[in-house]
Amino acid sequence: MGFILYLIVGGIIGWLAGLILGKDVPGGIIGNIIAGIIGAWIGDMLFDFGPVVADIQIIPALIGAIILIFVVSMILKALRKS
Repeated sequence: MGFILYLIVGGIIGWLAGLILGKDVPGGIIGNIIAGIIGAWIGDMLFDFGPVVADIQIIPALIGAIILIFVVSMILKALRKS
């Protein structure tokens, strides 16, 4: 049950980060989950504060997911132009 909750929280974090940036995460729901989980990892490396749900610190995970989605969107934008 913990793993499923971890995936759900990761998906919500990825979805919120996409909403904040106004960009769609490539891959739909799976992309949101991946962005949320990788964002949680990035945020955990940078910050250590905030409420924890399913072993994910919410605020750092959201910040990390925003950073990840921003970087990925910039890379995809550059690839489309060339």
